Amino acid sequence: MNYSKELLKGTTNTMILTSLNSGDKYGYQIIKQIKQLSDNSLKLGEGTIYPILHKLERGRMLESYWIEQENLPKRKYYHITEKGKRKIKEAREEWKKFSTLIDKLFFNTKSFILNEK
Repeated sequence: MNYSKELLKGTTNTMILTSLNSGDKYGYQIIKQIKQLSDNSLKLGEGTIYPILHKLERGRMLESYWIEQENLPKRKYYHITEKGKRKIKEAREEWKKFSTLIDKLFFNTKSFILNEK
């Protein structure tokens, strides 16, 4: 399923931080993990993920470091900071409240129920 850019925009930062919460990764590993864990439903491109990684790093939610590889270009790895971990916790709490509200509005409120025939 293709999700709207607007829907993804509000969750991409948290998806990236959550990916890094399980261990340090370079950008393409983050892309692959999100794709795999979403059963190929979420496909973030490099043009999406790298600007977000840089923004999260500027916000001190991530730190980065380079690793040299034999006969290969060096890779930039990202590491989540304590501030980034706190952001995940805040985002999860906010998401629970928000998604509960949206479910209530979309599926339980008579004024929002569509006449489906």
